[in-house]
Amino acid sequence: MSHKNRDNKGRWRNKTVAFRVSPEEDALIESAVRITGLTKQDYITRRLTEMDVIVQGNPKVYRGLKIEMQKILEELQRIGTGENVDGDILTRIDLIASVMGGMKENKDWR
Repeated sequence: MSHKNRDNKGRWRNKTVAFRVSPEEDALIESAVRITGLTKQDYITRRLTEMDVIVQGNPKVYRGLKIEMQKILEELQRIGTGENVDGDILTRIDLIASVMGGMKENKDWR
């Protein structure tokens, strides 16, 4: 059994919440986690509690963006003409654009 953890407000984090997702949903969640640089727990908690997901530019975020952009490039090259574009890839592109737009507004990320 794992030990109890405290969050940044000093509350015990000893409750487990589990749910099932499809492989496609898992891939989208993993992409978002990589892009934001948050832990999966923090990302899901913030999204479920409707808190803002604030991305702080750092090497981990840069690496996540690079990995996701490489995956998107591979998929777009596979598609070729742009027909039959999967909705998941469009969701990832939208998330990356949102993160990059926020980083552009915050000049301290460099």
